[in-house]
Amino acid sequence: MMRFILLLSAAAVAVAYKNPHYAAGRSTMVHLFEWKWDDIAAECERFLGPRGFGGIQISPPNENLVIWSRNRPWWERYQPISYRLITRSGNENQFANMVRRCNNAGVRIYVDAIINHMTGTWNENVGTGGSTANFGDWHFPGVPYGRNDFNWPHCVISGNDYNCCADRVRNCELSGLKDLNQGSEYVREQIVNFMNHLISLGVAGFRIDAAKHMWPGDLSVIYSRLHNLNTAHGFPSGARPYIFQEVIDLGGEAISRNEYIALAAVTEFRFGLELSRAFSQQNQLRWLSNWGPQWGLLASGDSLTFIDNHDNQRGHGAGGNILTYKRSKQYKGAIAFMLAHPYGQPQLMSSYDFHDTEAGPPMDHNGNIVSPSINSDNSCGNGWICEHRWRQIAGMVGFRNVAGNTGVNDWWDNGSNQIAFCRGGQAFIAFNNDNWGLSQTLQTCLPAGRYCDIISGEKINNACTGKTITVGNDGRAHISIGSNEYDMVLAIHRGTQSLL
Repeated sequence: MMRFILLLSAAAVAVAYKNPHYAAGRSTMVHLFEWKWDDIAAECERFLGPRGFGGIQISPPNENLVIWSRNRPWWERYQPISYRLITRSGNENQFANMVRRCNNAGVRIYVDAIINHMTGTWNENVGTGGSTANFGDWHFPGVPYGRNDFNWPHCVISGNDYNCCADRVRNCELSGLKDLNQGSEYVREQIVNFMNHLISLGVAGFRIDAAKHMWPGDLSVIYSRLHNLNTAHGFPSGARPYIFQEVIDLGGEAISRNEYIALAAVTEFRFGLELSRAFSQQNQLRWLSNWGPQWGLLASGDSLTFIDNHDNQRGHGAGGNILTYKRSKQYKGAIAFMLAHPYGQPQLMSSYDFHDTEAGPPMDHNGNIVSPSINSDNSCGNGWICEHRWRQIAGMVGFRNVAGNTGVNDWWDNGSNQIAFCRGGQAFIAFNNDNWGLSQTLQTCLPAGRYCDIISGEKINNACTGKTITVGNDGRAHISIGSNEYDMVLAIHRGTQSLL
């Protein structure tokens, strides 16, 4: 009986870290990669809040090494030199202001937490807040950490270690980054203090970078010492932080993602890989009828899902043939499926334009990040892509909110790459990824009326700027998507019913 009680207790703890605590009626997170805190606060108020977004993953907020020798690459943010909240994105006051304003707009903040390591060894030795380090002696006075706070004996992970040697993957250096010993009480204390400070400022949770490079037992201790979320920011009493752990596992490695799902949610890299294959016509959409764990994916409640993230869109971390903004039609199709299907906790990527995979965000000659400009059509300028502002993607965030907890029903396919399905009686979506047109009368599961397609246009003043779909008394409607149309998707829901 005691063993059964302990198992139930462990399960309850794991579930506690898998709730993102979105404001009511919201469901989707976006990664505003390399955005400044002031710009994020403004985006929460002018776009993300009004459009029903649930949360934002931000770039690491703690001080990192400045790497001018590589022209300030994006990955310098993953070279921590202290836990002080000062980066190119802003200082602690700006951070706290952003969190408060976003929470007030109904949008939660999730921190990319770099707790596996400190910076590697570089000729440069000044952080974004002025801290320095003695790399040769593993001394980081900004924390402070010393030689005894890192894993010994010193070793560096080699490619074959991932296939054979879990201890080396967890105890040796990842790409030369100085590997912290999370088994040390002192190291745990520094990490927990850092994360709890962020919780006190109102964040809702954390992405745990390089989680598979840390021992699950050590992470369990760290998570258990985190404070409940701050009720002054609108979180319910007793709410635990949402934690999603970066564990890249495509099968066959010494470390399995299953070792981490007992702790908290896990980033499901197979999700984007398989949907990228399907929407690139390397697989047929009809096979998505049983999308979810039957595809080898984690249980829905365990997974943070995405098509691309900051790593794999650059070919890192289970990269391969991942769809990104650079193949926009297929990418928007995959994103639409992700947001239309109830599986997982979805995360969108919001990028800046890049050709060099190491390139940092748009910046001036002093290395300061240049803010996104907002164009009259809601798109971004100054080198920022802002996929989350694309009409087709923002509209699907609303679709997911309306669909709520309903399941998939009334699936239809043509035996190839044309599919359609309902979400209860709330919403309907159709896809055409074939090289010929879709023209079918299909069950939409919606009440009779005229509806605005949120992909080809919007509902404005009770009129449709794109396609209008007429649903009959039997719930059926004629659906047409040409093979040469700008988008391969058509989507309607109860909120898009038109009076005209």
